[in-house]
Amino acid sequence: MNDTGLVLEGGGMRGLYTAGVLEYFAQHEIHFPYIIGVSAGACMAASYLSEQQGRNRTINIDFVNDKRYLSFTNFILKGELFGMDFIFDEIPNKIVPLDVDKIISGPDEFVIVTTDCETGEPMYFYKEDYDEKTLGKLLRASSSIPFFADAVEYGGRYMLDGGIVDPLPIIKAESDGFLKNVVVLTKPRGYYKKQSKISSVINYKKYPKVDERMKVRYKHYNERLNYIFDQEKEGKIVVLAPSEDTGVGRTTRNKEKLEQLYELGYNDAKEKFEAVKSLANM
Repeated sequence: MNDTGLVLEGGGMRGLYTAGVLEYFAQHEIHFPYIIGVSAGACMAASYLSEQQGRNRTINIDFVNDKRYLSFTNFILKGELFGMDFIFDEIPNKIVPLDVDKIISGPDEFVIVTTDCETGEPMYFYKEDYDEKTLGKLLRASSSIPFFADAVEYGGRYMLDGGIVDPLPIIKAESDGFLKNVVVLTKPRGYYKKQSKISSVINYKKYPKVDERMKVRYKHYNERLNYIFDQEKEGKIVVLAPSEDTGVGRTTRNKEKLEQLYELGYNDAKEKFEAVKSLANM
């Protein structure tokens, strides 16, 4: 896999698909020298890079009905649907510890995508930009959805969900030198974004540049999606996308559906195993 990158989309609880894919990769010792992740994609990548098999499933399925993880109670009390302190502090530091040292000291590059609140531009953080103490903060920033979570301060800048400006960071992977990539999507083929009803009627006044980006995000997403499929036709990309619609959305809490999506990711990765090996000349 010396010249093949791994690009991971976000999507909240739809990230269980990515978790299943990465679990298959981990069990079969498939590694990538370069991984770039957005939001839930970055979070799933962290457990994969820490080589803690099963961790993504434990966190995102076993805890999903814990009110501290995801609930309207969180939104009422803190203005956030997902309990960001619980997910990015208590779980990785106390309950299901993340082996951050393994990620930092490992040989694979791990790029985390966020959005700069002031400029509305993407910010990309490489391993040289963070350490054992600050990795979690960037994962939180990459996952902080406008309206449903506060911006995260890092290095004097305030940041939100990377999916606002670069939800499918394939161009970034290519500009970093990885012209062959495995791309994991969290929505079935045939899906294209429509203009958000929220962003069309409600202004995100706190950060005007973010508001501008949110209003055209669907166009940018669809353009990137078409580019990915074009590159797939040319044999430069292997795409993994849910082979069926399990009905899981960004905030789904139904454990049965989440388990189904996780298993779907695992089985789809199994089906694509030979294509992945062929792309990487394994």
